[in-house]
Amino acid sequence: MFGGEDGWRYAMAITGVMSLLFSMVFYKNVTDTPKGATYFKPKNVGAMEVTSEKDFYLLLIMKLPMYGALALLAWKLSPSGIGMLSDSIVYGIYASLTALYLYDASQVWKVNKHVFKEPVPEIHRYKFKQVAILNVLYFATFGSELAVVSMLPLFFSETFELTPVVAGMVASAYAFMNLMSRPGGGWLSDKFGRKSTLLILTAGLALGYFLMAQVNSSWPVWLAVVAAMACSFFVQSGEGAVFAAVPLIKRRMTGQIAGMTGAYGNVGAVCYLTILSLVDYSTFFMVIAATAVLGFVTLVMMEEPSGQIAEVNEDGTVTMIDVANS
Repeated sequence: MFGGEDGWRYAMAITGVMSLLFSMVFYKNVTDTPKGATYFKPKNVGAMEVTSEKDFYLLLIMKLPMYGALALLAWKLSPSGIGMLSDSIVYGIYASLTALYLYDASQVWKVNKHVFKEPVPEIHRYKFKQVAILNVLYFATFGSELAVVSMLPLFFSETFELTPVVAGMVASAYAFMNLMSRPGGGWLSDKFGRKSTLLILTAGLALGYFLMAQVNSSWPVWLAVVAAMACSFFVQSGEGAVFAAVPLIKRRMTGQIAGMTGAYGNVGAVCYLTILSLVDYSTFFMVIAATAVLGFVTLVMMEEPSGQIAEVNEDGTVTMIDVANS
């Protein structure tokens, strides 16, 4: 709209104002649960709760990439990367991240040490592997979306020799698909099942990025845009399908599970953009396709949410929630 050297500043400022205004609308009109539903708070607002020894170790492993992504950012700013920070500062960041991870691990132990003393009753158990699988899938879906949205205008500009404004408008077709794709993914998941929907969308995501890897200057621009939009449909529908499964793992921990899953999207973006700084565009898209294949393989181990979730009310009574009607 504004163009020029300061166009991006106007874009950021307008987005900030819109977000501020909508935050007020959200605060006044949104409730924690639909009318008549019970809001179950997590037992612990700090570390995530697990229900077995195996899940305790898996949680610690799944936390590592989140700290690793921050370390990767520090490396990119080091003299080995773009050199904005000195080695001493970068090493200090590494040490701080290590200390934070160890503190985080101690909090996980504090919350979950009881699982090593006696088994958690079957009625209150959930499988953390379900969370880990959703993390991997969101790494590939939202992580790739963030990365591709960041580089796609430059990709179109360099590949088809477009002006920055035209390249930005063409690349926006990828993000435009969000309007229907993400809610569509949730709807498909509700209608046809969580696991089967995710399997199809993840396979489509892998094929979509493989197709994007084939785009070059010999393609008509309109065909490249169609390929980007087709790929985007599977990427963003996959995101919606991931979050359709999140509330069905453990009701009172939905916020914590959603937070960890969402964080993996940002981890994916950092990893993908770092890879882009080292390889060409075609290889970049192929790498994303390969991680989508990895997500498909892990998805095979996912269990379709079913049965009932047991939640404890504040008065000590237990409510059984039917997953099919959640």
